Amino acid sequence: IPDNRPPVAEIKNTQINIGTGKDQTIKDLANMIRNVVGFRGLINWDTSKPDGTFRKWLDVTRIKKLGWSEKIPLSEGVKNVYEQYLNS
Repeated sequence: IPDNRPPVAEIKNTQINIGTGKDQTIKDLANMIRNVVGFRGLINWDTSKPDGTFRKWLDVTRIKKLGWSEKIPLSEGVKNVYEQYLNS
């Protein structure tokens, strides 16, 4: 953990995004979930809005200043959550 990180009190009362800081398309995320859960059906896309949201990206500057970084890939996290759901 970096020594130059700000105290938590300096960043309270604000949002802190948790993510990788990398763009992720909705289609890629949907296909990732599809593969994890074994879904073989069709995903229906709203073709009247082909561009959707321009960016699917979280600014992770604040959480990085606290010394946080992701420990597992998103696909592994999705798989872990699904397995926990099945076992609950």
